Amino acid sequence: MKKLILLLLAVTLVSVAYIPPTSNTKIEQAYKSGEWFKFRIHYGMFNASYATLQVEDKKLNGKDVYHLKGKGESTGLMHLFFKVDDRYESYVDRKSGKPYRFIRDIDEGGHTKDIQIDFNHDTGKAVVNNKKKNRVNTMDIKPGTQDMISSFYHLRNIVDHNNLQNGDEFILPMFFDNENYDFKMKFLEREIVKTKFGKIKALKFRPYVQSGRVFEEEESLTVWISDDENKIPLKIEAKLAVGSLTADLDAFKGLSHSFMKIAE
Repeated sequence: MKKLILLLLAVTLVSVAYIPPTSNTKIEQAYKSGEWFKFRIHYGMFNASYATLQVEDKKLNGKDVYHLKGKGESTGLMHLFFKVDDRYESYVDRKSGKPYRFIRDIDEGGHTKDIQIDFNHDTGKAVVNNKKKNRVNTMDIKPGTQDMISSFYHLRNIVDHNNLQNGDEFILPMFFDNENYDFKMKFLEREIVKTKFGKIKALKFRPYVQSGRVFEEEESLTVWISDDENKIPLKIEAKLAVGSLTADLDAFKGLSHSFMKIAE
């Protein structure tokens, strides 16, 4: 159960297709300061937790940045049996979308971590500060590397949702804790999704994840993203090694573009 919040955030934050930016890439802001999402997560029949994502203006070391914050908390009966209180943060350049700093501060049933990662994209290095263990490591990173939070917002800016073709596959370079990895996913099709806000045009994706401890099989995740200029996650379904999980967009505010829904 301790991985439920991380699962939602990880999938939510990489749930749009990756297009490697070039020198001619025009960055279009799909989000702005004040944007806020709330997701409701069900584990089987239980309302297991809530997760939120929000954007704020900040300065970091004299630079204008967006402060991106993700938070997950258990609720109801799940909170009584397994308390979850997770905080993920990223500080990104307002123009390029590159992350300068990533924070992971979690408490999952007494299992805690407090990690800060500082990125230097000029040198291709990441300094990982494990505050709980009082240990600092310097790691190499790939060009264009994003963290778990920044990836979602950066990709929302550069993806061209109008030109996706069924079967398109994409790879995103990411760095998490002490590891570089490539996250792969496939665009399946366009669908109409029923939400609490009405029927929404959506893009359906299949992220590929390693089977074993958490997931039932490699293709156990399905994600629906709004087919508009916002490109926000609407729904996530996952088959876990034990049980299943569903996450739905529950509330939002501060969008940069109109939220497109189909008239009933």
